[in-house]
Amino acid sequence: MSGGNSIVANIGETAGVVWRTLSAKGPLSMAQLVKAVGEPRDTVMQAVGWLARENKIAIEDDGRKRVISLLP
Repeated sequence: MSGGNSIVANIGETAGVVWRTLSAKGPLSMAQLVKAVGEPRDTVMQAVGWLARENKIAIEDDGRKRVISLLP
């Protein structure tokens, strides 16, 4: 399972991109975030989970969409 570390590293790097994107643009829907980050949806969702686990973001349901924002 040698590829596992590169996958985890990619998720971590994407988490950094997600954080910087939210810092620059403010709250975004998941669709907007995926488009802004430019990585596959699955990778962005894993990165969002990473940041949520670290208590760095908030995820709120807004009708049919989820809005992701940085916590203060």
